[in-house]
Amino acid sequence: MSENENPNARSIELSRVATGHYTARNAAGAEIEFGQGEGLLSPVELLLAAIAGCSSIDVDTATSRSAEPTKFSVTASGNKVVDDIGANRMDDLNLSFNLAFADDADGRKAASMVERLVALSHDKYCTVSRTVEHGTPVASSVAVATGDEG
Repeated sequence: MSENENPNARSIELSRVATGHYTARNAAGAEIEFGQGEGLLSPVELLLAAIAGCSSIDVDTATSRSAEPTKFSVTASGNKVVDDIGANRMDDLNLSFNLAFADDADGRKAASMVERLVALSHDKYCTVSRTVEHGTPVASSVAVATGDEG
């Protein structure tokens, strides 16, 4: 079954803008620029944003059914580690949710759900953090051309 036939497939296409500057685009045409340099998120920062965003969507979707938050801020953090063979990775990843709701019945209902929703996102629903924790292998394929072939 090709990726186009698989309803569970997800992909982006990355294009080079300049040295160290890239655009990622999904099938719907949404795009984000990133890379190295002023005004750009780094790939590691995008990873942290993806983890925070995934769990935030889970929490926001459920709590907003009861009440709109008056504050919704999530910090994703971690430490860059270089291991004994010089390989880079992130360690001690952490999400810190800072939410507030109105002090009324709907706001208190939404607030009472947050801890459970954060746990459910971590344990079951957030594809991004669950993939990071699972340690899914990343495969590569390469096609290189010279001259007018590219």
